[in-house]
Amino acid sequence: MSKPNTLPPLHSPHDLERVLEFEFVRATENAALQAIHWLGRGEKEKADAAACAAIAGVFDILDIKGEVVIGEGIKDEAPGIFVGEHLGTWREGAPRFDIAMDPIDGTTNIAKGLPNSISVIAAAQIPDGAPHAMHNLPSYYAHKIAYGPAVKKALAEKGNFDFLDMPLKEVLKFVAAALDKRVNELVVVTMDRPRHNDILREVRQAGSALRMISDGDITAAVAPSMPNSGVDLYIGMGGSPEGILAAAALKCLGGDMQLRMWFNMEKHLQHYNEVADAVSKEDLTRVFRVDDLVIGESALFCATGISDSALLPGVKLIGHKAETHSVLMRSRSGTVRHIQAMHQMDRKIVPLRESFVKLSQ
Repeated sequence: MSKPNTLPPLHSPHDLERVLEFEFVRATENAALQAIHWLGRGEKEKADAAACAAIAGVFDILDIKGEVVIGEGIKDEAPGIFVGEHLGTWREGAPRFDIAMDPIDGTTNIAKGLPNSISVIAAAQIPDGAPHAMHNLPSYYAHKIAYGPAVKKALAEKGNFDFLDMPLKEVLKFVAAALDKRVNELVVVTMDRPRHNDILREVRQAGSALRMISDGDITAAVAPSMPNSGVDLYIGMGGSPEGILAAAALKCLGGDMQLRMWFNMEKHLQHYNEVADAVSKEDLTRVFRVDDLVIGESALFCATGISDSALLPGVKLIGHKAETHSVLMRSRSGTVRHIQAMHQMDRKIVPLRESFVKLSQ
């Protein structure tokens, strides 16, 4: 029997995380296969419901005690799988998991037929005696800077100071030195939003290259930690739930992220007051790192491309077949798998949860 706050040893027959990891990627594959039929049809809520139906259908038959700590449907009031919902059979003795998900990261892109949409799930097994393994931030948005292992190492050697409180030009100088590059050789990704105008101006003044994205900042935050992505740094004010999902991937890849809850006081004053009442004063202004958001040694991250993105190719429909591309990561072993699958759609049965099927019709 494992000790409190510990997990079974790697490669142990009791290491159920290792056994179950492919079930999580099966869920994102099925979500992508359902969502692709809504590409370009202007119905993002129905696309989201189709993806939720597929994910919930897989978990309905999965022998775990899963609790959703980061879920769909809160920020934009779309149909979704909500925080606090139980997934899995919840049979006695089943392993406990905290689960974070975005059935479609990039729903607007799906509706418009644009690239850069994925289905993504992150999970962490909860050790015996521990309450949770993931930290949920209640704000809509967070200010984030994400970077790869070399920058993380350099920061550790210099005292782990906070990028979010530094002038951006100084951050870029530090990152360039850590990567053995010139500042004008850095590639910085951010979302194309008016709230990022100061970021755009400062990056351009420093001379670094900018890559703008319309949506999908999970992919953008993970990219600096992926070999050969061509991205060195992600900066921006994006969704807090997406930050937790990205943190799970970064834990697997050895990268890191700094994240602090962010509010547009003109638009979010009421929300700010609600969050301020729900969290400590320290957490309201705290800079979180990956290990603060995904606690302990367990982390799984899987994603399947729906439309093409920098992280993954999208679904390709070929007659009665569909080709999917997924990535599956596990922090305890450091394994990163790229999975290309061909699905025979005239034979494949995708389990669906009926309540979401009705919403997607």
